[in-house]
Amino acid sequence: MSSEPTLESKSGKPNSEQKSAIASIIGTLKPYLRWVILGLTFFFIAATLRQHWQDVLALRLREGGLRSLIAGFGITLIAHVWSGAVWGGLLRSCGQGQSSRWAIATYLRTNLAKYLPGNIWHFYSRLQASRAVGIPTDPALLSIVLEPLLMAAAALFLACLTYRFSPWQDLVLIAILVGIHPRFLNPVLRKTASGKVKALRRRGAAMLKSQPASESSQGAAEAHPNELQLQSYPLLPLLGELLFVALRGGGFLLAVQALSALQVETLPILVSAFSIAWVMGLVIPGAPGGIGVFEAVAIALLQGQLPAEQVLGAVACYRLISSLAEVAGAGLAPGLWRVAKA
Repeated sequence: MSSEPTLESKSGKPNSEQKSAIASIIGTLKPYLRWVILGLTFFFIAATLRQHWQDVLALRLREGGLRSLIAGFGITLIAHVWSGAVWGGLLRSCGQGQSSRWAIATYLRTNLAKYLPGNIWHFYSRLQASRAVGIPTDPALLSIVLEPLLMAAAALFLACLTYRFSPWQDLVLIAILVGIHPRFLNPVLRKTASGKVKALRRRGAAMLKSQPASESSQGAAEAHPNELQLQSYPLLPLLGELLFVALRGGGFLLAVQALSALQVETLPILVSAFSIAWVMGLVIPGAPGGIGVFEAVAIALLQGQLPAEQVLGAVACYRLISSLAEVAGAGLAPGLWRVAKA
């Protein structure tokens, strides 16, 4: 005799077995989804480049273009230093008293790890560095999880303030300001932290073959993501991340200026498009460091605003100066740490 359906299945809701099966299917498809997203973005970029390759080859830096790129590199480097200072402020707001120099040095030193497969190693490295100086796992994890969420909110906020690609952006702006209230943000924090802890534990288990368990997964094992919560509205950290995104946008504007003269009326469009493209590169899985996603979204948004070849050249120049700034930041980190220890 076949068993009767459970109450959940009668009411149309999936039972626990169905939920488990769905979760298993999603877990199986997730690695392939990352490759699909990455493949589609690079296909779009390649198709655009193929269509305009003759114009791209004809591109030349404007007079003073090299100075613009150097200035963009400097502003982008300052942005990364400032982001490390904001992360240090998040730690202090969690009751941890590490110096800003330590936070900046640790942030810069670990930032390049975001380009490794998995897009989790920079979080893991910061968690381990925090534990090494006596910061408990939970406040360290809270600061690490809160930082990208506030970055995304700040980028969307800046996009809504500068130029509206859609009439719905006013609602998005209101949703952002309401959504980062602790009442709404805390559940997102806990869910995000839980996912990162699971990923860290998987990475730690994979590293057990080469490292002791105490060095690879202990930090994640001691985390309690369900207990993480904000106590107050994170206005100052949001403003700090807003300045970070604005600085990154300034670097992008200078990359555009290296190839074509900037017009005042196009500045809001460029800043808004950059912010949307940057946040998409931050949140869409499968692209370590946002490589490919940022470029594809920026090209899609700006093709009607600038000649396609200038957009392609600008995003390529920006990726170059951004990567160089991150490498330079990682090179500066040991000097900052030695000063911090003195």
